[in-house]
Amino acid sequence: MQATDDSVSNRIERARASLTGTQVAVALALVAALGFTLLFVQDPMLHDSLHNFRHSAGITCH
Repeated sequence: MQATDDSVSNRIERARASLTGTQVAVALALVAALGFTLLFVQDPMLHDSLHNFRHSAGITCH
């Protein structure tokens, strides 16, 4: 595969061709639930543990 074939738009097209509507809906629901949890859970101990989890998952949050 050439580097020009691995663009974001090509990845989106491959995902459209291979994922079902149910899979997309479940993925969006999981992202929404995680986002809600990370946004609204502000208890310091829980917030710190979620912060550390985000870093261990490789997510840059600051």
